[in-house]
Amino acid sequence: MLTKAQAQNEILIRQADYVLTMDDARRELRGADVLLRDGVIAAVGQGIVAPHAEVVWAKGCVVTPGLVNTHHHLYQSLTRAVPGGQDALLFGWLKTLYPIWARFGPEEMRVSTLTGLAELALSGCTLTSDHLYLFPNGARLDDTIHAAAEIGLRFHPTRGAMSIGESAGGLPPDGLVEREDDILRDMIRLVDRFHDASEGAMCRVGLAPCSPFSVSRELMRDAALLARDKGVMLHTHLAENDEDIAYSLEMFGCRPGQYAEELGWTGADVWHAHCVKLDSAEIALFAGSQTGVAHCPCSNCRLGSGIAPVRAMRDAGVNVGLGVDGSASNDAGNMVLEARQAMLLQRVARGADAMSAREALEIATRGGADVLGRSDCGRIAVGKRADIALWDVTGIESAGSWDPAALLLAGPVRVRDLFVEGRPVVAAGQVVTIDLPSVIEAQNRLALRLAQ
Repeated sequence: MLTKAQAQNEILIRQADYVLTMDDARRELRGADVLLRDGVIAAVGQGIVAPHAEVVWAKGCVVTPGLVNTHHHLYQSLTRAVPGGQDALLFGWLKTLYPIWARFGPEEMRVSTLTGLAELALSGCTLTSDHLYLFPNGARLDDTIHAAAEIGLRFHPTRGAMSIGESAGGLPPDGLVEREDDILRDMIRLVDRFHDASEGAMCRVGLAPCSPFSVSRELMRDAALLARDKGVMLHTHLAENDEDIAYSLEMFGCRPGQYAEELGWTGADVWHAHCVKLDSAEIALFAGSQTGVAHCPCSNCRLGSGIAPVRAMRDAGVNVGLGVDGSASNDAGNMVLEARQAMLLQRVARGADAMSAREALEIATRGGADVLGRSDCGRIAVGKRADIALWDVTGIESAGSWDPAALLLAGPVRVRDLFVEGRPVVAAGQVVTIDLPSVIEAQNRLALRLAQ
């Protein structure tokens, strides 16, 4: 027989050293409690009384909203540190990896997704998007959606696509591209089957042609029209590096921002990945149209793409979130490391006062939620979703810190406890929803098979 606490699904996070709410007032509470009930935050403050709740003691912890990852290629967790791609720029890196990815199938997609999501969860991430744009050997977006449901993270998969192969002047090999009619038909199928527009949704599907150099102008425009008809979001790569800008100028006669605007790819329902090379006019365009940006600092460093003008974007009013990007170009999927790198790069580019640890954490939580159109996530406030991360600051990483709430300066990079929709995904530093050692074993087996 269920207890009352189990029936109501009440969890009381008790006596946290700090609660960094990221609410509208950006309150920071000391010695505070957070009550979770039926997937929603029911109360925040000191001395909350909930006699039937399951108590999670948070003494020695900083509590934050779950982190939000706005750009990933989860399948790439099977191709970390691939020789030949370790020291290449973007286009050369892609040409090295395309033939390997062409050998993937449904099992590779499922296992790599579980691995990538578990890694994100351990870094405090509760909501992630994913950009899957190749579907070899019977692989489908469905494989990743089922894996996300298994592990219990809030998921925004996007149906990506490549339609222009090498023979037509594109970058990907012909064997990895699809017919555009087939792409649009599958986009419709996926939205109709999996997209949930309701508040608190665990799965929302987006449409995401891979990039301007791998799909046609017609597909970009058709995807935008379809997305507006279905009420879903749009995502792609844009202005990632100097090669990207040169390609746009040569092939389209304009910069990427203008190309996006002409095809309907600006607005609050659009977010672009990277945007390293946006100029001032493009930043103003994105701010005025409420177009979002997924900033991927570690991947941008790894591929030598440059430092994105995040300070200028934020100052102009552009919605900016963080993305770990794929593990083939980042090598890791840790949102804490991503947030710290974002902070450090802006300081390198603009000075030590260019970005604070708290602002970078805000970008990693509330900022990412806003980019994904999830005002119900990314903050600890009554009525918002119960996506909560607990960080143990009693360890060596925070020893001697005068400000434990400045997590990105002196804090752990692995979460102690993680709740998604009020349900535990990580407890005492361990993923509790899947058999992670078995997943890692399968991941390494598949990677070895690909390498051979």
